Amino acid sequence: MATINESLPGNFILVGFSDQPQLEKILFVVVLISYLLTLVGNTAIILVSCLDPLLHTPMYYFLTNLSFVDLCFTTSIVPQLLWNLHGPSKTITPIGCAIQLYISLALGSTECVLLAVMAFDRYAAVCRPLHYATVMHSRLCQSLAGMAWLSGVGNTLIQGTITLRLPRCGNHRIYHFICEVPAMIKLACVDIHANEVQLFMASLVLLLLPLALILISYACIIQAVMRIRSAQAWRKALGTCGSHLLVVSLFYGTVTVVYIQPNSSYAHSQGKFITLLYTVVTPTFNPLIYTLRNKDVKGALKRLVRKDQSTAE
Repeated sequence: MATINESLPGNFILVGFSDQPQLEKILFVVVLISYLLTLVGNTAIILVSCLDPLLHTPMYYFLTNLSFVDLCFTTSIVPQLLWNLHGPSKTITPIGCAIQLYISLALGSTECVLLAVMAFDRYAAVCRPLHYATVMHSRLCQSLAGMAWLSGVGNTLIQGTITLRLPRCGNHRIYHFICEVPAMIKLACVDIHANEVQLFMASLVLLLLPLALILISYACIIQAVMRIRSAQAWRKALGTCGSHLLVVSLFYGTVTVVYIQPNSSYAHSQGKFITLLYTVVTPTFNPLIYTLRNKDVKGALKRLVRKDQSTAE
């Protein structure tokens, strides 16, 4: 393993990918590019959704929330990761570790619920098109988004506090690149079986329950479209729901592996790469998926660019 600077004994050591120093250089470039794309893509979606009146709809209200979550989620992780990948110093202060744990867990939990809320919005748009504006009124949209944020904050206050209060008996080497609950509880010098059960139960509520609601929503959407038996209806449903389904697949396909089976995931280095996917790669792809497959967003971007050009002239 490469030499790790441990000059500050009170700090945590994020071992990360230090056992593969050549890989660190490649990851630094990949993570940096991904982070820059995440910043540009998600900021563009937020600005376009707020500035273009045609996008002041429930769908883009939730998409703005998702972009903001991804933007903050990645920012809570990537700067520290880039610093650790760049040089031998892999340390993070206890306060920095606690802040990263609380913020990343809150935002990750919020995204789980928010994706379920977005699935309900797509269900209302496809299955209740005539009553969509009545069902998805502004107050309901704000309440659903608020519920997603409150559930994320509540989960992180409980899980984060319990994790940080575990006695560590001087253990400070975190065999990961992020201060995350499954990695942090392994530093404890007491029996952590109860903590693993608690983490599993929390994952059932905030991962599998929203995922089940998403699957139910799309089962209803498919059933409604099949009744119409129209190729145009299929194309419209695919255009309406395809981007969201792809985002759900990327996010849930990786995060469930880490949190539903933390022991198996963190027992080998693959767990780090899986975490890298949903903390760095997925937030980068989300805006690309929504802009490349969405005519409304592309049209709004063109209108915004033309408006800026005409103002400059």
